[in-house]
Amino acid sequence: MNAALTLRERSEAEASRLPPLLARAEHLAGTVLLGDHGRRRSGMGDDFWQYRPAQLGDSRRMIDHRRSARGDQQFVREREWQIAQSVMLWVDQGASMRFASDKMLPTKADRARLLGLAAAILLVRGGERVGLTGTSLPPRRGNAQIVRLAQAWSEDAEVDYAPPEHKAMIPHARAVFLSDFLGPLGEVELALTKAADRGVRGVLLQILDPSEEAFPFRGRTIFESVGGTARHETLKAGDLRDRYLERLARRKDDLARLCRATGWQLGLHHSKDSAQSALLWLYRALDGGVQ
Repeated sequence: MNAALTLRERSEAEASRLPPLLARAEHLAGTVLLGDHGRRRSGMGDDFWQYRPAQLGDSRRMIDHRRSARGDQQFVREREWQIAQSVMLWVDQGASMRFASDKMLPTKADRARLLGLAAAILLVRGGERVGLTGTSLPPRRGNAQIVRLAQAWSEDAEVDYAPPEHKAMIPHARAVFLSDFLGPLGEVELALTKAADRGVRGVLLQILDPSEEAFPFRGRTIFESVGGTARHETLKAGDLRDRYLERLARRKDDLARLCRATGWQLGLHHSKDSAQSALLWLYRALDGGVQ
């Protein structure tokens, strides 16, 4: 009975987050100018878009024989993008994301969920399908899908660092990963490699708390993971600063290298900065508008 009551209380607490999160995401999405939404992408529309060289995996029916007859190379006739593409989202719900160095700052998880949901709203308004990586919530259109995303992101993971989900990647879709990316790099590398193998391109947005960049700690300090699985006490925290900043810089370099190798774009956002500017960057990056 107690277990059932505890589960109900937790469920009600999680559900209470949804209306504010949805309202904030709607407001944030409304501040970003949609414009033309960059819809000049190849797809199944009726209007001619471009010729491109044939690639491995193209069927014979896709070959434009008239254009190919002009030379020794085969070409595919691509049409303007009219049918919506799928965008798969992954928001890190690990315990490390529930960190904020100041009560006036949002947690990294709160900012990641807000940006993920606002991006999903913009994409759905543009006629695209959005969903989660993996098999739990396949990409769909409509406002009901936005509510499903909000519900999925209201649940916290118990592990300190949640690995990116790389199952069921839809070939040639796009993806967005939102995390601090401070956990095991091998998991991120596996996910991006799997995605690249299926022609999936996307955006990594690293979200950090200001203290994680500045390391302002001095003297006696106790460092403890949000999940409580790790704890370190030191009398000279300042002596750790250079080594910490070196490791952080190395992690950023590793992420940049990984994104270059897989054709993804990498961004950095601090939780003290404007969510609007981060959303605008993210939205443009999905359309390949920034580097």
